[in-house]
Amino acid sequence: MLASILKRTGIKPSLNDPRWGHNPKSDTKAQEGRRPGEGPPDLDQLWRDFNARLNRLFGQRGSGGDGGKLKPDMRGAGITASVIVFIVALIWLASGAFIVQDGQVGVVSTFGKISHIAKPGFNWRWPYPIQAHQLVNTGKINTAEIGYRNNVRNRQPQESLMMTNDQNLVDVQFSVQYQIKDPVAWLFSERDQDETVRDVAESAAREVVGKKDLDYLLYQGRDAVAADVRRITQQLLDRYKLGVQLTTVAMQAVQPPEPVQAAFNDAIKAAEERDRAKAEGEAYANDVIPTAKGKAAVKLQEAEAYRAQVVETAAGSAARFDQVVAQYAKAPAVTRERMYIETMQEIFSNASKVLVDAKTNNTIYLPIDKMMEKTAANDAAIGSKSGPVPVPPQQQGQQAPQPAAQQQAAAPADQAAPAVPESVRQRDARSRESQRERETR
Repeated sequence: MLASILKRTGIKPSLNDPRWGHNPKSDTKAQEGRRPGEGPPDLDQLWRDFNARLNRLFGQRGSGGDGGKLKPDMRGAGITASVIVFIVALIWLASGAFIVQDGQVGVVSTFGKISHIAKPGFNWRWPYPIQAHQLVNTGKINTAEIGYRNNVRNRQPQESLMMTNDQNLVDVQFSVQYQIKDPVAWLFSERDQDETVRDVAESAAREVVGKKDLDYLLYQGRDAVAADVRRITQQLLDRYKLGVQLTTVAMQAVQPPEPVQAAFNDAIKAAEERDRAKAEGEAYANDVIPTAKGKAAVKLQEAEAYRAQVVETAAGSAARFDQVVAQYAKAPAVTRERMYIETMQEIFSNASKVLVDAKTNNTIYLPIDKMMEKTAANDAAIGSKSGPVPVPPQQQGQQAPQPAAQQQAAAPADQAAPAVPESVRQRDARSRESQRERETR
């Protein structure tokens, strides 16, 4: 069809032709006196030739008797109109093609009524005004910020300041992340969907904060508040049929208002120091109390052992006394003598002894102070279970001076030790007999 139009108008498609756009019959006069190939054609002549061809396409000039009026060529006009209509229709139909990306859906409407949902890929619909489409990103996680914009420092006081249950103001900044689950409801339920989600989340946060105390919000209940805000926000969005599913509610900041924030920071530091001191006290108590309990248990065990020892010793002494009583009933004199000897042996084994000859008349010097010190040291050693304390030997040249009488009595005492006089033995025998008689009485 295009070739027939070009042929009818006489336009040649070759631009290299030196006579491009010229009719040999109509431009004879214009080409007189010009050799072929001498230069490009005249622009004015080209414009006149183009207008002449258009006149021939839509109508032709009559002969000399018709006054020079144009006579329409109905066949040419019809062909031209058909071509134009076809091109416009082709462009109009092509405008109905659209592409849906991954993670998106296309909502197609026919004269404003929902027709169908277009899946990802290449799709086609009837062009405007018959049908229209809108793309909705259902895979994207959208975020609504309440109390701030883009940064927590960019505060929005009209959104963030909220009243608590104990009549205090608190600055709450949080974000709500949501995903579109119903694209039709998202497009046609509300006009400004993002602003609606923000308003609903703010309303839910004010409801939750209004039921809590300031200390609970600052120190304990951030996670609980976030959970309550998410639950109430989801309920309201479902009631509005917005087609939104909440994924996360993140508390960015819960703090006192800026004018009193310094005082609250001091209070927080004091509370932290209190908790630290309490923890240190508990750690010290956990260290001291088990030690004290252990020592108390050791003391109790030692006391139990001592009691058992005393009881057993007493029981043994009582049993021994019963045996002695039985033997004493059989032979009183022998038993008394044996008890006397054992008692004297026990006494003399722990006492300092000095043997003196009864026949000498010299004055004897006895070192009573040294003997008492030795006896006290032995008693202390026995009490501490370390044994008797020996008397340290005197160094050479530091021997204590002794009286001459004591030096003279030392030799007779040593010599008299092997042989005891008869009078002494008789006196001892008489004393023992008198003691036995007193015990018998």
